[in-house]
Amino acid sequence: MNRAAATDDATLDVDDCWNRIGTRGDRSCERLNDCLRCLNCPVYASHAAKLLERPLDVAEMADVTRRMSAFGTARAGDDDGDTHHAALAFRVADEWLALPIGVLREIAGTRPIHSLPYRRHSAVRGVVNIRGTLRIAISIGALLGLDAGKAGNGEGGGDGRFTRLLVAAHQGEPVVFPVDEVEGVLRFGTSDWVPVPATVGRASAGLSRGVLSWRGKSVGLLDDDRLFDAVTRSMR
Repeated sequence: MNRAAATDDATLDVDDCWNRIGTRGDRSCERLNDCLRCLNCPVYASHAAKLLERPLDVAEMADVTRRMSAFGTARAGDDDGDTHHAALAFRVADEWLALPIGVLREIAGTRPIHSLPYRRHSAVRGVVNIRGTLRIAISIGALLGLDAGKAGNGEGGGDGRFTRLLVAAHQGEPVVFPVDEVEGVLRFGTSDWVPVPATVGRASAGLSRGVLSWRGKSVGLLDDDRLFDAVTRSMR
């Protein structure tokens, strides 16, 4: 994949000079006299940093998810005294959460969510088209009881769009969770997370199995059984 291509989130201003005038091109770049090869050039390093730090697009995130799911399955059988897990870290309002990879089916880009008349639960936001099939959109923010005024609580923008849509399933048909931001896939052992302290008033406490510390963030590890029980109740 061309990492310099435009993504759903942004178009990067990257001049692939190495392919035109560098070692992969006609070698007419004057910097080659000092650097000898593009890998030693600060311009090349600067553009490489831009590409590496850009957000993953939807296709790449799906590929990462598949790879990490396969890796997690393989590591689960290792007899090293500590079972390894993989989860997708994301943000809803001010809460950082992680959803076990095993229930994740797809990460979709932004698209409208169409409201349903006479909905009984505030968590049910409507339906959204995923690969030609209408799926129920569920607000994790509403299930957690986040403040109604916070961004990402399931209200979305004026056009009903969200940054990412997580398609997940657990012993039933897939549902869609709108989220504000996807951080990436994290791997951890059983010993890496701790139960949610009773004294900590995290909104995610009721649906979490514990808390992880990851990249300077406190991440609530969602319990898939509890989460999807709450989803089922919200749709009754």
